[in-house]
Formats: sequence, C-alpha cells, structure tokens
Amino acid sequence: MPEPLDFNRHAQDWPHRAASRLVETPGIRWHVQVMGEGPPLLLLHGTGASTHSWAGLIPLLAERFTVIAPDLPGQGFTTISGRKDLSMSGMATSIRHLLDALGLEPQIAVGHSAGAAVLARMSLDQQLAPRSIIALNGAFVPFGGVVTRMFSPLAKLLTLNPLVPQLFAWSASDRTSVERLLKSTGSTVPEQSLVLYQRLFASPPHVSSTLAMMASWDLDSLLRDLPRLKPPLLLVIGDNDLTISPDDARLIARVVPSSRTVRLTGVGHLAHEEAPTRIADVIFSSGEPETTL
Repeated sequence: MPEPLDFNRHAQDWPHRAASRLVETPGIRWHVQVMGEGPPLLLLHGTGASTHSWAGLIPLLAERFTVIAPDLPGQGFTTISGRKDLSMSGMATSIRHLLDALGLEPQIAVGHSAGAAVLARMSLDQQLAPRSIIALNGAFVPFGGVVTRMFSPLAKLLTLNPLVPQLFAWSASDRTSVERLLKSTGSTVPEQSLVLYQRLFASPPHVSSTLAMMASWDLDSLLRDLPRLKPPLLLVIGDNDLTISPDDARLIARVVPSSRTVRLTGVGHLAHEEAPTRIADVIFSSGEPETTL
C-alpha cells in the first residue's frame, strides 16, 4: 500500500540532506534546505515537486548566496495539520511565517511554474520585497479558458474524495507512468530526479495537497493585479516547454512594465533540472539586457 513520506525514513538519500532543516510554524512543519553564504535567495518549486528539483542548481547558487529552498505546504516532507489554506494567498502567508522563523529576508526570489506565481502574490501582498523576481517558466496565466473553468471544480471534487490520492499514489508505483508524465512537460530529467518524483507521487498526502493547491488556485485575480508588481520581473522561457506556452511569458511581459525575458533553447518546463548551470548563469547575470541563450 502507498504510504506517506517520512523524513526520518525516506530522506536518507535526499539531495543535499545535510542542508535540510525541520522548522515549525503554526500548523506546518517545514522541510527547508539552507545552503551557502551571501545575500539570501529564495527558491520556490512548482506544483507537485519538492526541494529535490533544485538538486543541481542549489550548490551553484550557494557559491554566491544563502539559498533558502522549502518544500511547499503539504508537499515533499513539509507536513500540515488540519485543513490549511493552500490557495495562492494562503501559501504566500505561510511562506512569510517560515521566513520570519528563519530570520532571513530574500533579496532575490526565484520560482518555478506555480512557485513564481506565489512569489508575485507575496510581493503584491507586501509580504516580500526582493530586489528582483525570476520566474522559470512561470505559471501566471489561466490555462486555456473553458478548460480552466472545468478543471478547478473537478480538482475541488477530487480533493473531497479520500480515495483519489491513494489511487493516484498506487498508479505512481509504475515507473513508466511517471516517465510519461515528466516527458509530457517537454523535459528529460536526470535519473535520480525521476526516482524521487516517483517517490513523491507515491505519497498520498503529497498527492492530496497538490490537488488541493490546484483546486484553490486563482490566476485570474493574479493576472489582474500583476501590473502593480514592483520588483523587476525576469521571465525565463524554455522554448521546448509543453506545459506552459512561451506566449504566456510574452503576454506577462506586456502586462508588467518592469519585466523582461530570457529565452533558453533546447529545454522544456523543467529547465532548471535539465540545465542547472545555464539557469545559474541566467540568475547571476539577471541584470543584463534581454537575450536568447
């Protein structure tokens, strides 16, 4: 039977295990990795992922920054008690509590996919004031009109059925299914990452929290608010991304006056896992003009 992830039993081979900390805030026990020295830099992973997705990138960034990389609430090894608010605003507030507990204030914030949307929400809600926000294939635009309006109620319905996470976790024991899901993003990830995704997808609480996050997502209001975003926004686009259209970034670039784009050739939605050195170079040179790499 599928079983929940347990940090003491399942994290022994987790990437950068020595950098892991367990931090308590109201209703949440966080798994967060902190590594390096220098200005604080916050990394937020996307929906259904965890700190493992930054495995190749964290040590590169840690050469210049104090890197803060949490598992989002309910995902990975971060556990929640009760029915936590997993909406964008709820996540934003929870991450603010984590930063306060750590006593660290990010000067640069990097988010992948949905993680980028959370960072934007934090900034708009005055819970984060970084010098810049870097969105790696950021999920800022509602997915496809009518499909989006159908998906959110469906996700809500699925979260109410306690059997759904168990069934999904059971199917995740099939490596082929996980490979197919990851390849559908337009990316090919390292073998270790594939194995760890399979471990995540086999955990019912991880699946349940991921579904609840999807059900609570409100990108329409974020899109309306984005013109008020104050920090400069760097939109990093993987030109093989099959999950989020590169056209979405161009739309956001028109909406956010302070934004600019960097287009990466030959990588998909999980560009930071495929090409961590290229992503690190983009972050290090984030003050330079728009370009294609």
